[in-house]
Amino acid sequence: MRKFIIEDNHMIAPFNEPARDLSILNKPLKIHHADILEEVLGPTEAEMPLRTVHDLPHVAPGRDECVVYRDNLYFDIEFFTAFFDQARASQLPSRAVLPASDAAWMKYAVPLSRLEPVRDHSGAPLYYPLDLWYFPKGYVEQRHWREVPIFSDYREKGYYNVPDSMSNLKPGAQPGVAERDLDLTHLLTERSCLSIDSWVHVYFANIILGVFSRGSRFEEYLSRHNFFALKVLFRAILEQKQLLSCSKLVQVGEGTIIDPSAVILGPTTIGRGCYIGPGVVIDNCAIGDSVNIAQGCQLMLSVVGNNCFLPFRAALFMTTLMEYTIIAQNTCLQMCVVGRNSFVGAGTTFTDFNLLPAPLRAINARGELDDSGQPVLGGCVGHNARIGSGMVIMPARVVESDSILVASPERRVIAKNISYEESDHHKLRPSIARLHKRRYPRQAESEAAYLEEWE
Repeated sequence: MRKFIIEDNHMIAPFNEPARDLSILNKPLKIHHADILEEVLGPTEAEMPLRTVHDLPHVAPGRDECVVYRDNLYFDIEFFTAFFDQARASQLPSRAVLPASDAAWMKYAVPLSRLEPVRDHSGAPLYYPLDLWYFPKGYVEQRHWREVPIFSDYREKGYYNVPDSMSNLKPGAQPGVAERDLDLTHLLTERSCLSIDSWVHVYFANIILGVFSRGSRFEEYLSRHNFFALKVLFRAILEQKQLLSCSKLVQVGEGTIIDPSAVILGPTTIGRGCYIGPGVVIDNCAIGDSVNIAQGCQLMLSVVGNNCFLPFRAALFMTTLMEYTIIAQNTCLQMCVVGRNSFVGAGTTFTDFNLLPAPLRAINARGELDDSGQPVLGGCVGHNARIGSGMVIMPARVVESDSILVASPERRVIAKNISYEESDHHKLRPSIARLHKRRYPRQAESEAAYLEEWE
Protein backbone atom coordinates (compact mmCIF):
# COMPACT_ATOMS: atom_id res chain seq x y z
CA MET A 1 0.00 0.00 0.00
CA ARG A 2 1.34 3.42 -1.01
CA LYS A 3 0.18 6.66 0.61
CA PHE A 4 0.20 10.08 -1.08
CA ILE A 5 -0.76 13.40 0.48
CA ILE A 6 -2.03 16.47 -1.35
CA GLU A 7 -0.58 19.47 0.47
CA ASP A 8 -3.15 22.17 1.16
CA ASN A 9 -1.44 25.47 1.99
CA HIS A 10 -4.65 27.43 2.57
CA MET A 11 -4.20 29.43 5.78
CA ILE A 12 -6.97 29.05 8.33
CA ALA A 13 -7.95 32.40 9.86
CA PRO A 14 -7.30 33.64 12.50
CA PHE A 15 -4.47 31.16 13.12
CA ASN A 16 -2.65 31.95 9.84
CA GLU A 17 -1.58 28.33 9.63
CA PRO A 18 -2.50 25.41 7.35
CA ALA A 19 -5.05 22.95 8.71
CA ARG A 20 -2.50 20.11 8.89
CA ASP A 21 -0.64 21.94 11.71
CA LEU A 22 -3.72 22.69 13.85
CA SER A 23 -4.53 20.51 16.84
CA ILE A 24 -7.43 18.10 16.57
CA LEU A 25 -8.09 16.12 19.76
CA ASN A 26 -4.64 17.09 21.04
CA LYS A 27 -2.71 16.05 17.94
CA PRO A 28 -1.65 18.05 14.88
CA LEU A 29 -3.99 17.02 12.08
CA LYS A 30 -1.12 15.51 10.08
CA ILE A 31 -0.22 13.23 13.02
CA HIS A 32 -3.88 12.33 13.42
CA HIS A 33 -3.91 11.21 9.77
CA ALA A 34 -0.72 9.19 10.16
CA ASP A 35 -2.01 7.36 13.24
CA ILE A 36 -5.32 6.41 11.62
CA LEU A 37 -3.76 5.19 8.38
CA GLU A 38 -1.15 3.17 10.24
CA GLU A 39 -3.87 1.48 12.30
CA VAL A 40 -5.98 0.65 9.24
CA LEU A 41 -3.33 0.09 6.55
CA GLY A 42 -0.32 -0.87 8.62
CA PRO A 43 3.04 0.95 8.50
CA THR A 44 3.03 3.11 5.36
CA GLU A 45 5.41 5.96 4.64
CA ALA A 46 4.01 9.04 2.95
CA GLU A 47 5.65 9.59 -0.41
CA MET A 48 6.30 12.72 -2.46
CA PRO A 49 3.57 15.30 -1.76
CA LEU A 50 1.16 16.09 -4.58
CA ARG A 51 -0.42 19.33 -5.74
CA THR A 52 -3.48 17.53 -7.13
CA VAL A 53 -4.51 13.90 -7.52
CA HIS A 54 -3.75 14.20 -11.23
CA ASP A 55 -0.02 14.41 -10.40
CA LEU A 56 -0.16 10.79 -9.22
CA PRO A 57 0.67 9.11 -12.58
CA HIS A 58 3.87 11.19 -12.82
CA VAL A 59 4.96 10.47 -9.24
CA ALA A 60 3.80 6.82 -9.13
CA PRO A 61 3.47 5.55 -12.72
CA GLY A 62 3.17 1.89 -11.67
CA ARG A 63 0.11 -0.20 -10.88
CA ASP A 64 0.46 -0.25 -7.10
CA GLU A 65 -2.39 -0.02 -4.58
CA CYS A 66 -2.64 3.64 -3.45
CA VAL A 67 -4.49 5.87 -1.01
CA VAL A 68 -4.52 9.63 -1.71
CA TYR A 69 -5.96 12.35 0.53
CA ARG A 70 -5.76 16.12 1.03
CA ASP A 71 -4.13 17.08 4.32
CA ASN A 72 -6.84 19.57 5.37
CA LEU A 73 -9.36 16.74 5.53
CA TYR A 74 -10.35 15.60 9.01
CA PHE A 75 -11.72 12.07 9.29
CA ASP A 76 -11.92 9.64 12.18
CA ILE A 77 -11.01 5.96 12.03
CA GLU A 78 -14.66 4.95 11.66
CA PHE A 79 -15.09 7.12 8.56
CA PHE A 80 -11.85 6.05 6.91
CA THR A 81 -12.50 2.36 7.63
CA ALA A 82 -16.01 2.58 6.15
CA PHE A 83 -14.63 4.13 2.96
CA PHE A 84 -11.57 1.92 2.65
CA ASP A 85 -13.42 -1.35 3.26
CA GLN A 86 -16.03 -0.53 0.60
CA ALA A 87 -13.49 0.72 -1.91
CA ARG A 88 -11.10 -2.18 -1.46
CA ALA A 89 -13.88 -4.76 -1.64
CA SER A 90 -15.00 -3.34 -4.98
CA GLN A 91 -11.43 -3.25 -6.40
CA LEU A 92 -12.47 -0.16 -8.34
CA PRO A 93 -10.91 3.32 -8.32
CA SER A 94 -13.00 5.08 -5.69
CA ARG A 95 -13.59 8.54 -4.26
CA ALA A 96 -15.36 9.28 -0.97
CA VAL A 97 -18.39 11.58 -1.17
CA LEU A 98 -20.75 13.09 1.40
CA PRO A 99 -24.43 12.54 0.45
CA ALA A 100 -26.46 15.75 0.46
CA SER A 101 -29.31 13.80 2.06
CA ASP A 102 -27.29 13.38 5.27
CA ALA A 103 -28.31 16.20 7.62
CA ALA A 104 -25.11 16.02 9.69
CA TRP A 105 -22.89 16.65 6.66
CA MET A 106 -25.12 19.54 5.61
CA LYS A 107 -24.96 21.06 9.10
CA TYR A 108 -21.24 20.72 9.81
CA ALA A 109 -19.23 19.82 6.69
CA VAL A 110 -20.76 22.07 4.03
CA PRO A 111 -21.21 25.56 5.64
CA LEU A 112 -18.13 27.83 5.39
CA SER A 113 -16.22 25.18 3.38
CA ARG A 114 -14.78 24.91 -0.13
CA LEU A 115 -16.79 21.76 -0.89
CA GLU A 116 -18.66 21.97 -4.20
CA PRO A 117 -21.70 19.79 -4.88
CA VAL A 118 -22.47 17.54 -7.80
CA ARG A 119 -26.05 18.41 -8.77
CA ASP A 120 -28.91 16.59 -10.44
CA HIS A 121 -30.76 17.80 -13.53
CA SER A 122 -32.90 20.15 -11.42
CA GLY A 123 -29.89 21.78 -9.77
CA ALA A 124 -30.36 20.15 -6.36
CA PRO A 125 -27.15 18.88 -4.67
CA LEU A 126 -26.66 15.12 -4.86
CA TYR A 127 -23.35 14.75 -3.03
CA TYR A 128 -20.14 16.56 -2.14
CA PRO A 129 -16.91 14.93 -3.39
CA LEU A 130 -14.03 14.69 -0.91
CA ASP A 131 -10.33 14.69 -1.66
CA LEU A 132 -9.96 11.08 -0.55
CA TRP A 133 -9.27 8.34 -3.11
CA TYR A 134 -8.43 4.67 -3.33
CA PHE A 135 -6.73 3.23 -6.43
CA PRO A 136 -6.34 -0.58 -6.50
CA LYS A 137 -3.93 -0.58 -9.46
CA GLY A 138 -2.51 2.92 -9.78
CA TYR A 139 -4.09 6.09 -11.12
CA VAL A 140 -6.92 6.00 -13.66
CA GLU A 141 -8.79 8.88 -15.27
CA GLN A 142 -11.67 10.58 -13.46
CA ARG A 143 -14.39 9.09 -15.68
CA HIS A 144 -13.53 5.67 -14.25
CA TRP A 145 -13.84 6.70 -10.60
CA ARG A 146 -16.59 5.21 -8.46
CA GLU A 147 -18.28 7.46 -5.91
CA VAL A 148 -18.53 5.88 -2.47
CA PRO A 149 -21.15 7.66 -0.33
CA ILE A 150 -20.42 7.58 3.40
CA PHE A 151 -23.31 8.29 5.76
CA SER A 152 -22.78 9.69 9.24
CA ASP A 153 -25.55 7.63 10.91
CA TYR A 154 -26.12 10.58 13.25
CA ARG A 155 -28.27 10.78 16.35
CA GLU A 156 -29.88 14.04 17.41
CA LYS A 157 -29.18 15.06 21.01
CA GLY A 158 -30.00 18.23 22.89
CA TYR A 159 -27.57 20.41 24.77
CA TYR A 160 -29.65 23.52 25.63
CA ASN A 161 -33.28 24.28 26.37
CA VAL A 162 -34.11 27.97 26.01
CA PRO A 163 -37.07 29.99 27.33
CA ASP A 164 -39.98 30.56 24.99
CA SER A 165 -39.27 34.28 24.76
CA MET A 166 -35.73 33.68 23.48
CA SER A 167 -36.40 30.86 21.04
CA ASN A 168 -36.50 31.10 17.27
CA LEU A 169 -39.49 30.21 15.16
CA LYS A 170 -39.60 27.00 13.13
CA PRO A 171 -42.23 25.53 10.76
CA GLY A 172 -44.93 23.69 12.66
CA ALA A 173 -46.71 20.43 11.93
CA GLN A 174 -49.53 22.33 10.19
CA PRO A 175 -48.79 24.26 6.98
CA GLY A 176 -48.47 27.98 7.61
CA VAL A 177 -48.19 27.53 11.38
CA ALA A 178 -44.98 28.40 13.23
CA GLU A 179 -43.78 26.94 16.51
CA ARG A 180 -41.09 27.89 19.00
CA ASP A 181 -37.85 25.91 18.71
CA LEU A 182 -37.02 25.49 22.39
CA ASP A 183 -34.35 22.82 22.12
CA LEU A 184 -30.86 23.39 20.74
CA THR A 185 -29.57 20.12 19.37
CA HIS A 186 -26.52 18.67 17.69
CA LEU A 187 -26.32 15.75 15.29
CA LEU A 188 -23.80 13.36 16.83
CA THR A 189 -22.22 11.06 14.29
CA GLU A 190 -21.09 7.44 14.20
CA ARG A 191 -18.37 8.44 11.73
CA SER A 192 -16.97 11.92 11.18
CA CYS A 193 -15.43 13.89 8.34
CA LEU A 194 -14.79 17.58 7.58
CA SER A 195 -12.80 19.64 5.15
CA ILE A 196 -11.19 22.09 7.56
CA ASP A 197 -11.48 25.46 5.82
CA SER A 198 -12.54 27.65 8.76
CA TRP A 199 -11.88 27.92 12.48
CA VAL A 200 -15.49 26.77 12.97
CA HIS A 201 -14.52 23.42 11.42
CA VAL A 202 -11.75 23.13 14.03
CA TYR A 203 -14.45 23.58 16.67
CA PHE A 204 -16.68 20.97 15.01
CA ALA A 205 -13.85 18.43 14.63
CA ASN A 206 -12.77 18.72 18.27
CA ILE A 207 -16.10 19.11 20.00
CA ILE A 208 -19.25 18.17 18.07
CA LEU A 209 -17.74 15.41 15.94
CA GLY A 210 -15.04 14.75 18.55
CA VAL A 211 -15.68 14.44 22.30
CA PHE A 212 -19.46 15.01 22.06
CA SER A 213 -19.94 12.28 19.44
CA ARG A 214 -17.49 10.02 21.30
CA GLY A 215 -19.64 10.30 24.42
CA SER A 216 -22.79 9.56 22.43
CA ARG A 217 -21.22 6.49 20.83
CA PHE A 218 -20.16 5.22 24.23
CA GLU A 219 -23.66 5.66 25.65
CA GLU A 220 -25.14 3.74 22.74
CA TYR A 221 -22.56 0.96 23.11
CA LEU A 222 -23.26 0.73 26.84
CA SER A 223 -27.01 0.46 26.26
CA ARG A 224 -26.61 -2.31 23.62
CA HIS A 225 -23.99 -4.46 25.37
CA ASN A 226 -25.27 -5.70 28.69
CA PHE A 227 -22.15 -7.71 29.52
CA PHE A 228 -19.94 -4.64 29.07
CA ALA A 229 -22.34 -2.57 31.17
CA LEU A 230 -22.07 -5.18 33.95
CA LYS A 231 -18.26 -5.02 33.76
CA VAL A 232 -18.40 -1.24 34.12
CA LEU A 233 -20.79 -1.55 37.07
CA PHE A 234 -18.58 -4.16 38.73
CA ARG A 235 -15.51 -1.94 38.28
CA ALA A 236 -17.36 1.03 39.81
CA ILE A 237 -18.40 -1.04 42.84
CA LEU A 238 -14.87 -2.41 43.24
CA GLU A 239 -13.36 1.10 43.11
CA GLN A 240 -16.18 2.55 45.25
CA LYS A 241 -16.88 5.25 42.67
CA GLN A 242 -19.84 6.52 40.72
CA LEU A 243 -20.50 4.60 37.51
CA LEU A 244 -19.29 7.45 35.24
CA SER A 245 -16.15 7.99 37.33
CA CYS A 246 -14.70 4.48 37.29
CA SER A 247 -11.50 3.60 35.46
CA LYS A 248 -13.42 1.99 32.60
CA LEU A 249 -14.66 5.44 31.63
CA VAL A 250 -11.91 7.72 32.94
CA GLN A 251 -8.41 7.05 31.58
CA VAL A 252 -5.62 8.74 33.54
CA GLY A 253 -2.00 8.95 32.43
CA GLU A 254 1.08 8.14 34.49
CA GLY A 255 2.17 10.69 37.08
CA THR A 256 -1.12 12.61 37.11
CA ILE A 257 -2.28 13.88 40.53
CA ILE A 258 -6.02 14.27 41.14
CA ASP A 259 -7.36 15.84 44.33
CA PRO A 260 -9.88 13.56 46.09
CA SER A 261 -12.55 16.28 45.96
CA ALA A 262 -12.39 16.57 42.15
CA VAL A 263 -15.31 15.10 40.19
CA ILE A 264 -14.40 13.48 36.89
CA LEU A 265 -17.08 11.92 34.70
CA GLY A 266 -16.43 9.82 31.66
CA PRO A 267 -15.77 9.16 28.98
CA THR A 268 -12.73 11.34 29.77
CA THR A 269 -9.03 10.98 29.00
CA ILE A 270 -6.36 12.75 31.06
CA GLY A 271 -2.73 12.66 29.95
CA ARG A 272 0.54 12.20 31.82
CA GLY A 273 1.90 14.49 34.50
CA CYS A 274 -1.27 16.56 35.02
CA TYR A 275 -2.56 18.21 38.18
CA ILE A 276 -6.31 18.34 38.86
CA GLY A 277 -7.03 20.53 41.90
CA PRO A 278 -9.71 20.50 44.59
CA GLY A 279 -13.31 21.00 43.57
CA VAL A 280 -12.59 20.64 39.85
CA VAL A 281 -15.43 19.21 37.74
CA ILE A 282 -14.54 17.54 34.43
CA ASP A 283 -17.26 15.95 32.29
CA ASN A 284 -16.53 14.16 28.98
CA CYS A 285 -13.27 15.91 28.10
CA ALA A 286 -9.92 15.17 26.47
CA ILE A 287 -7.06 16.55 28.56
CA GLY A 288 -3.48 16.47 27.24
CA ASP A 289 -0.16 15.99 29.04
CA SER A 290 1.27 18.29 31.74
CA VAL A 291 -1.98 20.23 32.16
CA ASN A 292 -2.58 22.16 35.40
CA ILE A 293 -6.25 22.69 36.29
CA ALA A 294 -6.48 24.51 39.62
CA GLN A 295 -9.24 24.56 42.21
CA GLY A 296 -12.84 25.17 41.30
CA CYS A 297 -12.47 24.97 37.52
CA GLN A 298 -15.32 23.44 35.52
CA LEU A 299 -14.83 21.75 32.14
CA MET A 300 -17.54 20.09 30.07
CA LEU A 301 -17.28 18.62 26.57
CA SER A 302 -13.92 20.32 26.04
CA VAL A 303 -10.44 19.59 24.70
CA VAL A 304 -7.38 20.93 26.54
CA GLY A 305 -3.97 20.71 24.87
CA ASN A 306 -0.61 19.83 26.38
CA ASN A 307 0.94 22.17 28.96
CA CYS A 308 -2.14 24.36 29.38
CA PHE A 309 -2.85 26.11 32.68
CA LEU A 310 -6.25 26.99 34.13
CA PRO A 311 -6.05 28.90 37.45
CA PHE A 312 -8.97 28.77 39.86
CA ARG A 313 -12.60 29.03 38.77
CA ALA A 314 -12.05 29.06 35.04
CA ALA A 315 -14.92 27.54 33.06
CA LEU A 316 -14.86 25.79 29.66
CA PHE A 317 -17.98 24.54 27.90
CA MET A 318 -17.58 22.87 24.48
CA THR A 319 -14.25 24.66 24.05
CA THR A 320 -10.88 23.73 22.55
CA LEU A 321 -7.55 24.97 23.90
CA MET A 322 -4.40 24.23 21.96
CA GLU A 323 -1.08 23.64 23.69
CA TYR A 324 0.74 26.07 26.06
CA THR A 325 -2.31 28.29 26.57
CA ILE A 326 -3.37 29.96 29.83
CA ILE A 327 -6.98 30.72 30.73
CA ALA A 328 -6.92 32.91 33.83
CA GLN A 329 -9.25 32.83 36.81
CA ASN A 330 -12.97 33.59 36.58
CA THR A 331 -13.03 33.34 32.81
CA CYS A 332 -15.86 31.74 30.86
CA LEU A 333 -15.44 30.29 27.37
CA GLN A 334 -18.37 28.64 25.60
CA MET A 335 -18.07 26.98 22.17
CA CYS A 336 -14.69 28.61 21.54
CA VAL A 337 -11.32 27.75 20.03
CA VAL A 338 -8.08 29.21 21.42
CA GLY A 339 -4.79 28.66 19.62
CA ARG A 340 -1.44 27.66 21.06
CA ASN A 341 0.72 29.82 23.35
CA SER A 342 -2.11 32.30 23.96
CA PHE A 343 -3.41 34.00 27.11
CA VAL A 344 -6.94 34.99 28.16
CA GLY A 345 -7.02 37.30 31.17
CA ALA A 346 -9.07 37.05 34.35
CA GLY A 347 -12.79 37.72 34.17
CA THR A 348 -12.97 37.72 30.38
CA THR A 349 -16.15 36.26 28.91
CA PHE A 350 -16.82 34.81 25.47
CA THR A 351 -20.52 34.98 24.68
CA ASP A 352 -22.21 32.49 22.37
CA PHE A 353 -25.82 33.59 21.97
CA ASN A 354 -27.08 36.29 19.63
CA LEU A 355 -29.65 38.35 21.48
CA LEU A 356 -31.47 38.96 18.22
CA PRO A 357 -32.66 36.05 16.02
CA ALA A 358 -30.16 36.91 13.28
CA PRO A 359 -27.71 34.43 11.71
CA LEU A 360 -24.32 34.12 13.39
CA ARG A 361 -21.77 34.84 10.66
CA ALA A 362 -18.24 33.48 10.80
CA ILE A 363 -15.19 33.59 8.52
CA ASN A 364 -15.54 31.14 5.64
CA ALA A 365 -12.89 29.53 3.43
CA ARG A 366 -12.64 32.70 1.32
CA GLY A 367 -12.06 34.96 4.32
CA GLU A 368 -15.58 36.40 4.11
CA LEU A 369 -18.29 36.52 6.74
CA ASP A 370 -20.92 33.88 6.03
CA ASP A 371 -23.79 32.21 7.85
CA SER A 372 -22.34 29.54 10.16
CA GLY A 373 -25.65 27.69 10.38
CA GLN A 374 -25.30 27.60 14.17
CA PRO A 375 -27.83 29.11 16.61
CA VAL A 376 -25.08 29.54 19.22
CA LEU A 377 -21.35 29.91 18.66
CA GLY A 378 -18.48 31.34 20.68
CA GLY A 379 -15.34 33.11 19.49
CA CYS A 380 -11.87 32.18 18.37
CA VAL A 381 -8.41 33.38 19.39
CA GLY A 382 -5.38 32.67 17.21
CA HIS A 383 -1.87 31.62 18.21
CA ASN A 384 0.45 33.72 20.36
CA ALA A 385 -2.34 36.15 21.25
CA ARG A 386 -2.87 38.03 24.54
CA ILE A 387 -6.27 39.16 25.80
CA GLY A 388 -6.40 41.28 28.93
CA SER A 389 -8.74 41.03 31.90
CA GLY A 390 -12.41 41.93 31.93
CA MET A 391 -13.15 41.87 28.23
CA VAL A 392 -16.29 40.61 26.50
CA ILE A 393 -16.03 38.82 23.13
CA MET A 394 -19.25 38.74 21.13
CA PRO A 395 -20.45 35.55 19.39
CA ALA A 396 -18.44 34.26 16.38
CA ARG A 397 -15.83 37.04 16.62
CA VAL A 398 -12.14 36.26 16.16
CA VAL A 399 -8.84 37.70 17.35
CA GLU A 400 -5.98 37.16 14.91
CA SER A 401 -2.73 35.45 15.90
CA ASP A 402 -0.07 37.65 17.54
CA SER A 403 -2.63 40.27 18.62
CA ILE A 404 -2.75 41.92 22.06
CA LEU A 405 -5.98 43.38 23.46
CA VAL A 406 -6.12 45.50 26.62
CA ALA A 407 -9.45 46.47 28.15
CA SER A 408 -10.10 50.21 27.97
CA PRO A 409 -13.12 52.53 27.99
CA GLU A 410 -12.81 52.68 24.19
CA ARG A 411 -12.52 48.93 23.66
CA ARG A 412 -13.81 46.53 26.24
CA VAL A 413 -16.48 44.76 24.20
CA ILE A 414 -15.15 43.07 21.05
CA ALA A 415 -18.02 43.29 18.59
CA LYS A 416 -16.00 42.81 15.39
CA ASN A 417 -13.09 40.69 14.23
CA ILE A 418 -9.68 41.97 15.35
CA SER A 419 -6.72 41.89 12.97
CA TYR A 420 -3.05 42.00 13.88
CA GLU A 421 -2.87 45.60 12.66
CA GLU A 422 -5.44 46.56 15.32
CA SER A 423 -3.41 45.03 18.17
CA ASP A 424 -2.95 47.34 21.15
CA HIS A 425 0.79 46.74 21.33
CA HIS A 426 1.23 48.91 18.21
CA LYS A 427 0.26 51.91 20.36
CA LEU A 428 3.33 51.48 22.55
CA ARG A 429 6.82 52.80 21.98
CA PRO A 430 8.59 50.81 19.23
CA SER A 431 11.22 49.60 21.70
CA ILE A 432 8.41 48.06 23.83
CA ALA A 433 6.26 46.88 20.94
CA ARG A 434 9.17 44.89 19.50
CA LEU A 435 9.20 42.70 22.61
CA HIS A 436 6.09 40.94 21.26
CA LYS A 437 7.24 38.92 18.26
CA ARG A 438 4.97 38.22 15.32
CA ARG A 439 5.17 34.49 14.74
CA TYR A 440 2.14 33.80 12.50
CA PRO A 441 1.92 36.27 9.59
CA ARG A 442 -0.73 35.89 6.92
CA GLN A 443 0.05 33.82 3.84
CA ALA A 444 0.94 36.70 1.50
CA GLU A 445 3.17 38.23 4.17
CA SER A 446 4.89 34.88 4.81
CA GLU A 447 5.63 34.47 1.11
CA ALA A 448 6.95 38.03 0.83
CA ALA A 449 9.23 37.54 3.84
CA TYR A 450 10.53 34.27 2.36
CA LEU A 451 11.27 35.89 -1.00
CA GLU A 452 13.01 38.83 0.69
CA GLU A 453 15.17 36.45 2.71
CA TRP A 454 15.96 34.40 -0.41
CA GLU A 455 17.01 37.48 -2.34
